[in-house]
Amino acid sequence: MRRILVPALTAVLGLSALTATSPASAELAERDRPFPSRIELPDGFQPEGIAIGPGAKAWLGSLADGDIYRVSLRTGEGEVVVDGTGTPAVGLKSDRRARLFVAGGDSGTARVVETRSGDVTDYDVDGAFVNDVVLTKRAAWFTDSGLPQLYRVARDSKGAAAATATTLPLTGEWVQGTGFGANGISTTPTGGDLLVINSGTGVLYRVDPATGVATAVDLGGTSLTMGDGMLRHGRLLYVVRNRINEIAVVRLDRTGSSGELVRTITADDLDGSTSFDVPTTVAKFGGRLYLPNARFGTTATPDTDYWVTKVRAKP
Repeated sequence: MRRILVPALTAVLGLSALTATSPASAELAERDRPFPSRIELPDGFQPEGIAIGPGAKAWLGSLADGDIYRVSLRTGEGEVVVDGTGTPAVGLKSDRRARLFVAGGDSGTARVVETRSGDVTDYDVDGAFVNDVVLTKRAAWFTDSGLPQLYRVARDSKGAAAATATTLPLTGEWVQGTGFGANGISTTPTGGDLLVINSGTGVLYRVDPATGVATAVDLGGTSLTMGDGMLRHGRLLYVVRNRINEIAVVRLDRTGSSGELVRTITADDLDGSTSFDVPTTVAKFGGRLYLPNARFGTTATPDTDYWVTKVRAKP
């Protein structure tokens, strides 16, 4: 009898070991779970800017009060990690040390947030509407949608920001126009010059960061009106056209002097579980683009829904 029971007991224990979910296998299952196509944000948050990294986490700023929200792209779970003080958080970028560079909208300011320490450095650039920002090796560059000028905050070899900002007027072929002017900002494929979109005129400019001289990029007649946030990956430039609910994909030449519209990303490219409602800015993780929906035109209340939409970067 004993010879029968022992093998039987061993078999039962072995079966239990096979069917039980170990912590390691649960972690692997979590990692293999698809990233959500729609990431919910807190009600009433009013997002505008997005930055991704380090890792699979996104940072979003609130137009309402300047809160900074951090969310996992993998799970969709997040929390407010920086409490705002009433100054809007518009465009923002993050560096490898999770340092955030934040445009302050109609406050006429910019700020740098050290998320690991909580330290904040404010820059009163006396702007009209400080809208977006891009990072280069030696500086953070901010646009102003109300004035024909950029703001530069120098960065040292470790990415730390200088204590003051300088102003660079836009000259050359730059035409300010009416309404919003300079909005999204990126760099050319060589990294030597800046690319700035004028939302009102729909013209994309290449700007010399040393002089401020702007030259219109030859897009073969393509207009990018309502151009908002921009992201360059290699020679592809993604331009969010906010109220049109689409992203123009432009293939640039090596210098950023000319480009061709090669694709337009619309709601038809979404998987059905999410949607566009005035996307404003864009960031990339892996082969996917992430865009917060500002929902301009929808009355903002404490209960208004806001979300981030994920879409494939390539067809």
